[in-house]
Amino acid sequence: MDGLNFFLADVRDGMGPFLGTFLRTDHQWDPGRVGIAMAASQIGTLLAQTPAGALIDRTRAKRFAVAVAAVLVAACCILLYLVPTFPVVVASQTLMGAAATIFPPAIAAVSLGLVGRALMPRRTGRNEAFNHAGNVVAAALAGGGAYFFGYGAMFILVAGMAVASAFVVMMIREDDIDHDLARGEDEGGEALGVGELFRDRRILIFIASAVLFHFANAAMLPLVGQKSGDGLKEGAAVVMSACIIVAQMVMVPVSLAASRLAASWGRKPVFLLGFAVLPVRGLLYCLSVNPAYLVAVQLLDGIGAGIFGVVSVLVIADLTRGTGRFNLTQGALATATGLGAGLSNVLAGFVVKEAGFDAGFVLLAAIAAVGAVFFALAMPETRPSEASAAGFGVDAADGAR
Repeated sequence: MDGLNFFLADVRDGMGPFLGTFLRTDHQWDPGRVGIAMAASQIGTLLAQTPAGALIDRTRAKRFAVAVAAVLVAACCILLYLVPTFPVVVASQTLMGAAATIFPPAIAAVSLGLVGRALMPRRTGRNEAFNHAGNVVAAALAGGGAYFFGYGAMFILVAGMAVASAFVVMMIREDDIDHDLARGEDEGGEALGVGELFRDRRILIFIASAVLFHFANAAMLPLVGQKSGDGLKEGAAVVMSACIIVAQMVMVPVSLAASRLAASWGRKPVFLLGFAVLPVRGLLYCLSVNPAYLVAVQLLDGIGAGIFGVVSVLVIADLTRGTGRFNLTQGALATATGLGAGLSNVLAGFVVKEAGFDAGFVLLAAIAAVGAVFFALAMPETRPSEASAAGFGVDAADGAR
């Protein structure tokens, strides 16, 4: 599992923002066509997230699903580099976005099925830590490879990590996975109906809170890039790379700490800590465009995102205990947060255009503050008692009440 999370780190997002630069500089695509190509991946992701979660709940071939998705990402990466025509790029991006939706629910499901509920917080922390470590290594390799060998090295890197992911996941022994537990179902139980599942107000409250988190968070780093670009011109790319790398480095210890604190303190106070960082970060971005200062403030993103990545999985595992809908609910959460992230960038863009960067950061900070207050007041603690955590049988209806 450690190796799988490490190698999948750079596979989940495909080529990400590097694709836009490749198409723009090496093939002279206009910004409109680049935008469509980038949006194709997001559309594929949004459409496939909830069905992907439902698939992982139903199938026992979870390892095979991860391997097939990883190989598909590898093939699309190579195709993007060799045949960068508009139809091929859009189709490949859509397929990559859809394939990547398999990874988060499958990793969470296999983790739960391997280690059980009692050890799930620690396993989730390790998953996130190795994922962020993989991102740091991949970013360094991508930057070095592009500098010495051109953009082709980036495509090969992502494809190679995808193939490595497929190889590593098949090394997990099938017999070690409890597939009933992996979908949040008690032994001998039956999956809860989807309509009944979402009548649990705690699930709706948490999804709303997560949407507000991403609504406030998603546009912050892109705005930092644009603001530094206006102020620094040629050094903006270096600042952005540094911001991404330092945040990922912070996420490694934060993920491990969050998993332990969520088990001892409870999920709510740890998640609230991650939420509380957001408004502070947004306001601090207003104070300077000094590169070192911006990178330092970005350390706070490592705290917020590191906590969210761990605690959100644990909360969904708590709320879906005994329902058989763990991964479907994860998919629904991912779909909702994806929409929140998209709206964040759109709204922030309009505000910046009309009132400037500081107004955009203040707006995002205000949304984060509202979200933190909403979560604090509306969301109950979900950590099970020690007695129920040791066992597997919690009635779904009792949990909903």
